[in-house]
Amino acid sequence: MIVRKSPWVLLIFLLIGGLLGGILGEILRVMAPQGTIQAVFATNFTPGISPPLTIDLILIKLTLGFSLKISLLSLLGMFLGVYLYKNV
Repeated sequence: MIVRKSPWVLLIFLLIGGLLGGILGEILRVMAPQGTIQAVFATNFTPGISPPLTIDLILIKLTLGFSLKISLLSLLGMFLGVYLYKNV
């Protein structure tokens, strides 16, 4: 089966790789003993809007915000997704 290479397929590969890496990072954070391995692989960087932006227009109240939780393993998962995308 030949997968057509489009930007949407690349985005799916990136998302799945990042999610699997993030899940592995959370498992490692819980299961690994305190030390260097946990400090390196389970540390997260969280960019985003904190607190969320809230606009109250009396009739409707809008809350806008986002947050990403990025760890070394989620980045490695994304790189693996790009590698698989290019070689499939």
